[in-house]
Amino acid sequence: MTDITFSVYLAFYLYLVLLLVQWGIATVSKAKQPNAVPGKIDDDLSHDSFVFRAHRTFHNSLENSALFIGTVLFAFVINYQSSAFALCVWVYVIARVIHMALYYAIATEKNPSPRSYFFLIGIIANVVMLVLLGMRLVM
Repeated sequence: MTDITFSVYLAFYLYLVLLLVQWGIATVSKAKQPNAVPGKIDDDLSHDSFVFRAHRTFHNSLENSALFIGTVLFAFVINYQSSAFALCVWVYVIARVIHMALYYAIATEKNPSPRSYFFLIGIIANVVMLVLLGMRLVM
């Protein structure tokens, strides 16, 4: 296995661990609430509530996961190995970690908020990965 391949595998693994951690934080924070109902979040909650922010952080990650996971798995299937691709995978994962930390830490209704920039960095990294895969397919 090349260093590039191992690097992408490691970043992908860490991303999956990140999803598990976010799920755990969202689940535990909600379950500790008085009169918590499984599977239902209080409609009156907003960004001032950590329970809301933890829930939204996890769901935002899930919303972005399909494209990221699909892109990375497609690269694995076609055995695509590229330093640029590996860099984009790491940029995406790091951007999602920072997005998560900022979402947990900053209670704001402001848009864009500081976390928005890291959301955007992650999307751009994913688009670049798709372009790299597309170029590989046509060459």
